[in-house]
Amino acid sequence: MSDWIDRDGFRANVGIVLMNQSGQLWLGRRPGGRGWQFPQGGMRRGEAAEESLFRELQEEIGLVEKDVRIVAQTRRWLRYRLPARYQRKDSKPRCIGQKQRWFLLEMRAEDSAIRFDTTSEPEFDSWRWVDFWQPVREVIYFKRPVYARALHELGGSAFPEGLPDYPPWWRRDVRAVQAAADDSAVAGE
Repeated sequence: MSDWIDRDGFRANVGIVLMNQSGQLWLGRRPGGRGWQFPQGGMRRGEAAEESLFRELQEEIGLVEKDVRIVAQTRRWLRYRLPARYQRKDSKPRCIGQKQRWFLLEMRAEDSAIRFDTTSEPEFDSWRWVDFWQPVREVIYFKRPVYARALHELGGSAFPEGLPDYPPWWRRDVRAVQAAADDSAVAGE
């Protein structure tokens, strides 16, 4: 089955926010130190978002459905555009970005259940638990607005009394990112 790219050039994708019992989030390092991010992956044609979620979870970090509990998911697609240098110019149709359904999962298994050997080309080579807002700072720059939006929306389900306090760097580093997220929201979802 092939990836699903819509008529506007956005590849359908799931994003996975994995949280432990302490409210920390799982962050994985791309092979060769190419940056840190959440697990994510393309949806296949005809595949429901939850099916994609559990397939990608198993492929990328070795966890299966019984290892987690779905806490929340985004109400609509969250989108980001890829900078020109990251677009696959030979793909048909051309992919200009991602539209993602984000899921917040509670980890129920032991940390030792996390594995990177389920595929021949692992997505990650290292991982760690981080404070709630830290992934926004560490993910590649063009994904920061969608990470901030996903955490704001999903965090309300994990923290009904209020989201974790913003870190000291938030105002300085994220104010422009949040403004960009608000400005780049794509209508017609």
